[in-house]
Amino acid sequence: MDLDVFVTAHGAEWDRLEALVRRKRRLTGTEADELVTLYQRTTSHLSLLLSSAPDPALTGRLTSLVARARSKVTGARKASWRDAARFFTTSFPAAVYRLRHWWIPTAVLSLTAAALLAWWIATHPEIQSTLGAPRELREMTRPGGQYESYYSNHPAAAFAAQVWTNNAQAVAFCLVLGAFLGLPVLWVLFENMLNLGAGLGLMSSAGRLDTFLGLLLPHGLLELTAVFVAAGIGLRLGWTVIDPGPRTRRTALSEEGRTALGVAIGLAAVLFVSGVLEGFVTPSGLPTWARISIGILAELAFLTYVYVLGGRAVRAGETGDVTSTGREALLPTAA
Repeated sequence: MDLDVFVTAHGAEWDRLEALVRRKRRLTGTEADELVTLYQRTTSHLSLLLSSAPDPALTGRLTSLVARARSKVTGARKASWRDAARFFTTSFPAAVYRLRHWWIPTAVLSLTAAALLAWWIATHPEIQSTLGAPRELREMTRPGGQYESYYSNHPAAAFAAQVWTNNAQAVAFCLVLGAFLGLPVLWVLFENMLNLGAGLGLMSSAGRLDTFLGLLLPHGLLELTAVFVAAGIGLRLGWTVIDPGPRTRRTALSEEGRTALGVAIGLAAVLFVSGVLEGFVTPSGLPTWARISIGILAELAFLTYVYVLGGRAVRAGETGDVTSTGREALLPTAA
């Protein structure tokens, strides 16, 4: 290939494409058609140049031009506050509502397992002895002991931030790693229910179950719900690997994976509220009934939000996935 002849033959087209790409005003229909045509031609020129005469300077210019032209052609859009509002009023509640048949059974089975474990620990002193020495267990369950001081040993704001970070990581772990057949999700559930059952069992055996529930329920209702939602959707993602249904496995995983990542963002906001409750309400001087009432109200508010907004969105055809402009086209489409 004679590089000078090639540049002379096509340079005007590249300059025209450059001008169209840089144009700030909205392109007319004729100009838009011209942009697409020149973009396709320049892409072919770049491919020919790379295979025949890879001049670094010209290759760099055309690579940059093709990339900018592609962005102009595809009409890349910027995220806006409207997108955030749509996510929290439509996409997130729709995803949680649509997948309720996964996370509600997950919650019921997990809480049942925690209750059975708590009963087993509370009624079997030999099991308690495997969890710690008698002195350690008394220190944990006595008035002002570790179970109570845990919520008040640190400044409320710092404690709330730490709790939020830890819980958000656990939720993201469930959602992102659910694709590994759900096995990591089962491990996270096991750890959480083991800790919950141990706390319930030990405090019950010490005759202080009411105190423990007074500390757990203000924030724990919302926090555990977020964990169960994440676990249920993570298990759904793992099941998609096994049975993608009528979709191809790649398409099913793409759709359910995007939904799971969106839910992770939404649950981070839910856990922020839970962290605030754990940092400021749980260790507060409010009466136990008042603290528990706040926790119940927060839980009811979340469930109402999911069932009202999410149910309405699902009935309107929403799935919790990103909008069509954010997904790859499965079939050829006309611009």
